[in-house]
Amino acid sequence: MTSSLSLQARLSAIWDQTGSLVCVGLDPSLDRLPAGVTRDLAGALDFSKAIVDATAPYVAAFKPQAAHFGSLGGEDELAELISWIHERHPDRLVILDAKRGDIGSTAERYAVEVFERYDADAVTINPFLGDESIEPYLEHTNRGVIALCRTSNPGSDWLQLQPENDPIYLQIARRACHWNRAGNVGLVVGATWPQEMEQVRQTVGDMPILVPGAGAQGGRIDAVVAAGADSRGAGLLISASRSILFASSGEDFGEAAGQEAARMKDEINFERRKRNR
Repeated sequence: MTSSLSLQARLSAIWDQTGSLVCVGLDPSLDRLPAGVTRDLAGALDFSKAIVDATAPYVAAFKPQAAHFGSLGGEDELAELISWIHERHPDRLVILDAKRGDIGSTAERYAVEVFERYDADAVTINPFLGDESIEPYLEHTNRGVIALCRTSNPGSDWLQLQPENDPIYLQIARRACHWNRAGNVGLVVGATWPQEMEQVRQTVGDMPILVPGAGAQGGRIDAVVAAGADSRGAGLLISASRSILFASSGEDFGEAAGQEAARMKDEINFERRKRNR
C-alpha cells in the first residue's frame, strides 16, 4: 500500500494518531511458537498475523524479519503477512528488516523486491558500500530507507567506533543528512548506546531513528527517550521482538503480546512526559 507522504511525514502522522513509539519485530522462531500453533511455516504465518492484530492498537510500526521467513522458504508468506498488515491496519508502518547492501543492478533489484514484491513501506539497509548502495532505494521517494548506523551488538565496536576522533557511526549520520533530500531516510541506533544515540540525534535533527535492543538485549527505555527523542518528543521507533512475541507460551499468547505492547507504550510515554516537564 503506497502513500504519497515521505517516511518522515508519514511517521509524524502515525505518532500523532497512535500516541505510540513502539515497533513490534516479527521474528517467528519455530521452536518457540506457543501452544496451539503448528511449528511449521503455516504456523509461523498464523502466529505473526495474530500478534499483529493483538498489538496493533498499541504500536506505530511492524518490522517483519526477512530471514525468519526466507530460511523457511516463506517468501510468499512474508508477502502475505505484509499484505495482511496493510489491509487490516493501514495506518501502521511496515519496515522489512532485510539489511540489504549491494550496488548497481543488484541494489536496484533488491529495491524492487522490497518495495514492489513485498510492498514494504521501508527497509533496513547496510550502507557499507557507500552512496551507490543507497541511491537505488532513494529513487522510490514514497518509501523509506533506514540505514544501519550504530547497531546494538557489542561486537560492532571495533568498526563503528573507529577512528576515535570521528567514528564511523557519526560519519554515517552526517552522510544520512545528505541522502535525506526527500525526507525518506532514517537510521538504526541501538538502545544499548544512549550516549552515542544522543550524538546521532544532535547530528541528524528530527530524522527518524529505529531503536533495536530495548527488550531482551537490555536497553533502557528511559535512557533511549532522554537521548533520542526529537524536538517534538517523538522521532523514535523503539523495537521489541522476543519480549512481545513470546510474552506467553500458552494459547493466550495474543492477549499476552497485546498486554506487553501496551505496557511498553505506557512506559515510553511516561518517559516522554518526564522529558517534557
